[in-house]
Amino acid sequence: MQWTKELSGLVLTIDGITLIVGLPANLLALYTFIQKVKQRATPIDVLLLSLTISDLIFLFFLPFRMKEAADMKWTMSYFLCPLSGFFFYTSIYNSTFLLTAISVERYLGVAFPIKYKLKRQPRYAVIASIIFWVVSMAHCSIVYIMQYHRHSNASLTLPFEKEVCYDEFSKEQLSILLPVRLELFAVLFCTPFIICCFCYIRFIHILSRLPNIKPKKRSRAIGLALATLLVFIICFMPYNVSHVVGFIGWYSPDWRIYALLSSTFNACLDPLIFYFSSSALRGTLKQLLRGPRHQMHTSYRRRFAKCPQLNCTATEESTQSSNDSTV
Repeated sequence: MQWTKELSGLVLTIDGITLIVGLPANLLALYTFIQKVKQRATPIDVLLLSLTISDLIFLFFLPFRMKEAADMKWTMSYFLCPLSGFFFYTSIYNSTFLLTAISVERYLGVAFPIKYKLKRQPRYAVIASIIFWVVSMAHCSIVYIMQYHRHSNASLTLPFEKEVCYDEFSKEQLSILLPVRLELFAVLFCTPFIICCFCYIRFIHILSRLPNIKPKKRSRAIGLALATLLVFIICFMPYNVSHVVGFIGWYSPDWRIYALLSSTFNACLDPLIFYFSSSALRGTLKQLLRGPRHQMHTSYRRRFAKCPQLNCTATEESTQSSNDSTV
């Protein structure tokens, strides 16, 4: 893959938008879920918190890609190349597991409400999150294997002497990398995507048959399902399809960089899932949007409600008048 000014500008634009939009949204979600877990943790809160942390790690290492795009070559310490790539890809695949776990949690909650409620404990979500991190990190360790792989051909340029990061692989490297990429497609994308589709299709089908579900709640459920599937299709599918294409043709496609760009939108679209999944986040967002002006207005209305009749005391009237002038 050769850097061009057009490609550099495209990467900087998309990554910049993702950073500007995704960082405040995920920080707000992080604050909300930490407070919620402290008060009364539920499995969905633990999973959403883990997903938020995953997105923030992704956003933390995004500037490294932006720096490379701006310079159109890797100019930072070589140590940072595999480190940033490792956490970058780990965060992407960890998100697929967590999104799938959220879909399973939602499905079990409506399909087996009584049985699931009896066994619904946060520690299971904690164990699942740890397993997801371990599996994702184990698979993405291929980044380190490729970057520090010793060539049997001494004439080839060593990775740490190149001006690119995790690119331009030798045939010897591709013989290791391409099968691993195919496994990433099958295990870390295809399987979670199938499970996610099944759970949300069943989830919506069951909710549509329940007579006592409010339309607003049903709409949020549909929004949750669509937002999750949208993340899989837009963010994860193009990049993982490149694994299959590369394995069939036995090469590393140059257009992978464009497919990977769509994965960066994951950090922007995940907050939609947070919104549809968590009433606590919806409450925090409403309070933030209302601001102090609304809080002052609410306080005034509550004081006025304590004096509903016209014969209020002069002191109460002057207080209300003073409050009204400040609102």
